Amino acid sequence: MPASPTAPEQAPEPCPEGGVRLVEGSGDAVMGLRLEGYRLVNCGTDEYVLEGYPQVRLLDKQDQLLEVAVGHGSAPITSEVPAVDAPPERVTLAPGQTASMALLWRDRITDVTVPPVEGWVLEVTPKPGAPRLGLRLTRPVDLGNTGRLGVGPWRR
Repeated sequence: MPASPTAPEQAPEPCPEGGVRLVEGSGDAVMGLRLEGYRLVNCGTDEYVLEGYPQVRLLDKQDQLLEVAVGHGSAPITSEVPAVDAPPERVTLAPGQTASMALLWRDRITDVTVPPVEGWVLEVTPKPGAPRLGLRLTRPVDLGNTGRLGVGPWRR
């Protein structure tokens, strides 16, 4: 019996400038409260050190920057959420290792005259001076019209 042909292997995606890649994780949604995790993969050849919180921006489907109040932790979105309210710590990633951060928001309409906001592109600056990373999302950051987003610190 002849050997079956195999599909050609796809070349791995090149590592972005800065040596890290942003990856969408899984999320939880309960009664309009959303918690979504994202990973930062060290795809470079050197250690990558993180400390504190990433800088986060959201863009709409047309890649236009959205006006969103971004804060550290869960307040004023909800009561304490451990993944978002944990104290920041220093995280050192060897090549191939990952760190995670979480976003928290509420999909809520507070004013029917204001259209709801959906972020479809997440832009993250992992640390001061690092290149900004963009990630087109498979699930939107659906803020309703609250305009508030909580960001957790980098975690191993």
